[in-house]
Amino acid sequence: GRLRHRRRPQGEEVRGGAQAWRRPQEEGVARSVKAGLQFPVGRIGRFLKKGRYAQRVGMGAPVYLASVLEYLAAELLELAGNAAKDNKKARIIPRHLLLAIRNDQELGKLLAGITIAHGGVLPNINPLLLPKKTAEKEPKSPKKYALFCF
Repeated sequence: GRLRHRRRPQGEEVRGGAQAWRRPQEEGVARSVKAGLQFPVGRIGRFLKKGRYAQRVGMGAPVYLASVLEYLAAELLELAGNAAKDNKKARIIPRHLLLAIRNDQELGKLLAGITIAHGGVLPNINPLLLPKKTAEKEPKSPKKYALFCF
């Protein structure tokens, strides 16, 4: 038999080929939106699959990883913003990131092996190298001096 073309109602656009038989597809909601995240869940899931970290990747794994990464980024940005504010700057630079990481105990432990380009180093002087503090010299009174002379 012959294929019958469905009749289109007035005002509907003309679609040719396979599109003529398809129903209009409803737009889906991104998994990032469903999870309430800013980081891309779909992209992270794709990276997990392409990276061949495991044979199979569960549905919750990219959501969990995206939420962990988003939390770490928010924490680091907050600390770096505070460092920038302390230096009276409005823009976060690599130096502020380094200060934020190295001054925070947990982030410092997590990111101990990294080097940040143009980050510099933490200001640190070994106490042995500093000049020794001498006790304040009291003006010598003649009475005390006289006692030691005899």
